Amino acid sequence: MHCPTRMAEHVRTAMILLVLAGTGVLATARPAAADFRMCNQTPSRVGVAIGYKDKDGWTTEGWWNLPTRTCETLLRGTLVARYYYIYAVDYDRGGEWSGQAYMCTRDKEFTVRGTEDCLARGYDRTGFFEVDTGEQQSWTVTLTDAGSTPRSAGPGGAPILPIPPASSRPAPSRGSSP
Repeated sequence: MHCPTRMAEHVRTAMILLVLAGTGVLATARPAAADFRMCNQTPSRVGVAIGYKDKDGWTTEGWWNLPTRTCETLLRGTLVARYYYIYAVDYDRGGEWSGQAYMCTRDKEFTVRGTEDCLARGYDRTGFFEVDTGEQQSWTVTLTDAGSTPRSAGPGGAPILPIPPASSRPAPSRGSSP
């Protein structure tokens, strides 16, 4: 015959182990938040395109339409490159955030492979600005007005790289080009 006290101890120990095991499974089953995000902190609607190099070569994608004072995930998952390239246009007041890294775009939604011969292939040739993520797993770029302090940040949100609108920004200097 089993002792009720000893049986209660075994049941309690088994329940604790199940709870701990369940917690461990849940903790490891949750994916890490690793994305490339864009925030629009301007009073205007903004259209955004992104360029990047992955194992298959260069890709540009667009358009994400960001309402005023919102954020959007452009790429989900762990970042595949150190450098990303952004082009954004202010739909309401005009102007753009652009740079010297030329890639292919078009007026409507697009995904383009390759950065060569944009015009000959029927695309526009557009200047993107470079974002150095420092090989972080996730990154956020924030677009702001000319009088504000724009920023690009990795995990923890620390400002890394100012990104003023094109009207007040000198041509970017880059360590690598697409």
